Amino acid sequence: MTDIVEVTQGSIRGHTRDGCRVFLGIPYAAAPVGDLRLQPPAPAPPWAGVRSADTPGPTAPKGPYPNPFQSLFNEPVVDGDEYLNLNVWTPHDADNAAVLVWIHGGAYVNGSGIVPQYDGAPFARDGIVCVTINYRLGAEGFLDLGDDVCNLGLRDQIAALQWIQNNIAAFGGDPDRVTIAGESAGGMSVTSLLSSPLAAGLFHRVIAQSGAGHHALSRPDGHRIATELASRLGVLTERSAIAAVPRQRLLEAQLSITRDMALNPDPAIWGGAVANSMAFEPVIDGEVLPALPIESITNGAGAGIDVLAGSNLHEQRLFLVPTGVYAASTEPAVHAILAARGIDATDAAAAYPEADTPGALLDAVLTDWTFRIPAIRLAEAVAGNGANAYMYQFGWESPLFDGLLRSCHFLEVPYVFDSLDAAGSAAQTGPQPDRDLARRMHSAWVSFIQDGDPGWSVYGERRTTKLFASTDDVLADPGAASRRLWEGRR
Repeated sequence: MTDIVEVTQGSIRGHTRDGCRVFLGIPYAAAPVGDLRLQPPAPAPPWAGVRSADTPGPTAPKGPYPNPFQSLFNEPVVDGDEYLNLNVWTPHDADNAAVLVWIHGGAYVNGSGIVPQYDGAPFARDGIVCVTINYRLGAEGFLDLGDDVCNLGLRDQIAALQWIQNNIAAFGGDPDRVTIAGESAGGMSVTSLLSSPLAAGLFHRVIAQSGAGHHALSRPDGHRIATELASRLGVLTERSAIAAVPRQRLLEAQLSITRDMALNPDPAIWGGAVANSMAFEPVIDGEVLPALPIESITNGAGAGIDVLAGSNLHEQRLFLVPTGVYAASTEPAVHAILAARGIDATDAAAAYPEADTPGALLDAVLTDWTFRIPAIRLAEAVAGNGANAYMYQFGWESPLFDGLLRSCHFLEVPYVFDSLDAAGSAAQTGPQPDRDLARRMHSAWVSFIQDGDPGWSVYGERRTTKLFASTDDVLADPGAASRRLWEGRR
């Protein structure tokens, strides 16, 4: 097949790499600048001639990861305004192939579709058309100014899915077999889309890794953040006023809010954003998100859509170990965090007997609150709506930080993509990753994307869960005691 493809806006030329065709930086919406800044995504304008898609397009404006995470994550930055773009990897002989759309993580303030671990070539090698996207981040994507224009980052994701519906057949993909997937904020995004009436019909399966539908701000809390941002900028809390602020100045004010909330997580100042540790995230606006996503899904949103969901065994260690918080944690401090979530320290000790230090207990509790329990409740809701839910856990342990990092947040991503050799992967995996595990896990994802069956039983009464580790296992209700600890709690 030729490397020239006709899409809605015109002709594009990709290139052949690693045995597949690759198209980078394709605009799916107009550049969100000028009159379009802080506005819903508009259609991408057409172009004349054949547009080159050989190099990555611009990435959304963002700041660097804070220390010490700069050394742990490869964060590509490409300057330019046309950053609402996507990338496609497709087999040479693709014909009505299943499609994977990957929505990146990064706490809604970092990341892009060109992070090296998201290289789609291994999926294309195995017959999948893989698409990665960019969307607006931080204040540009998730500021709530109290009007009817909200959740621009999610609206960007929806616009990308609409573009894919209209154009993916030109790349050999089947618009009726689209799986959306993401990790961390990407996992939260795909479950938000599962709950959204605006995204209905745009995808057919969901993979939620280390993020589910439990995290979104109320409108009052979202507006509280917007008011503080406007105050720091010295402008009115109005769309036109914020849109007139230079991009770098807006980014600096955004970063100052993120930093100050981390240093002083006072709910009296920041509202519900403190619980989620994210000042800029989706808002329950009544349109894109009619309710908290998990509540909408429990009540029938996304019915009939199969879901693969899960988490890593020691997610929170990514945030606790490199920062020194893990080692510095004390019993009184951890007990105070438990009490804030309505959990008695004695009950927690009984539910997590393997957590033999304050740091280990903090990791276990925050991993469950943020990642594992939301994934379980997502699976329960999906199964309750009559669709198939599959649950996994990732338990391979990194040797880094003297073995304390264990199976931390993001560690499963290069295993899912079979991209262990990508630049930056060794910063989490160490120098000797388990390549056979990557083959097994990637194959399970390919099977789910193609056929809806990852290779183990659905999550039902036995709470069947596949554990991916040095040796795999299929478990019934793993961590039952700690799961029961969270019943009736959010």
